[in-house]
Amino acid sequence: MATKALFRDDAYLQSCGAIVTSVGEDYFCTDQTVFYPLGGGQPGDTGSAVCNGQETTIIDTRYGDDGDICHFVDAKSAVPAVDSRVELQLDWQRRYRHMRMHTAMHLLGSILKYDVTGGNISATKSRLDFNMEDSVDKEAVGSALSALVDADHPVSCRWISEQELDANPGLVRTMSVQPPRGKGAIRLLEIENVDLQPCGGTHVRSTSEVGAVRIGKVENKGRQNRRVNIHLDDATGTNQ
Repeated sequence: MATKALFRDDAYLQSCGAIVTSVGEDYFCTDQTVFYPLGGGQPGDTGSAVCNGQETTIIDTRYGDDGDICHFVDAKSAVPAVDSRVELQLDWQRRYRHMRMHTAMHLLGSILKYDVTGGNISATKSRLDFNMEDSVDKEAVGSALSALVDADHPVSCRWISEQELDANPGLVRTMSVQPPRGKGAIRLLEIENVDLQPCGGTHVRSTSEVGAVRIGKVENKGRQNRRVNIHLDDATGTNQ
């Protein structure tokens, strides 16, 4: 049975109880989890699990077979046994930065209206690659991005059928990754009056939560490929 992905309905859940359903040499899967698995350019979550008073450090989260979500442990940690109960706890600071970054990337894509050829999210720097020949006006794009953040647009998710997506192919802007099919429903990320497209990642509830964001280096990765980096600036004014 596939792991229930609690983060899909509530990205702000930081912990949950779960039952271990299967194990490997350096990982364990559970019946449900708050940990996001690597996908869509967003890293897998890290954190910890406590079982019978013993803490296990989780260093990565990835999809396994048949929809299982696998929590990978560090070399010094024991893998909990099948059928044992664990308490899962996110590294929330890291996850929340991923949420802010992921939403900021959607905002960036709403400004630069080109097909997306790739992207990557991290807690310190994120990037989007665009299929474009035009140069990027960093100051203008940065000002537009900050304006969208300040406008406090609501952010939400909803589901449509695969048939509805087929009838609206313009919703898909990513050239390198297509929405997963076969389950009958596609998850959409909606930033009210700004952006609507398939996305399985975790996001903040409002654009204002993105906080201070700025455009970093713009790189030429080919005749029709521009890479735009973005950074989150904390209240101290330093990147973390």
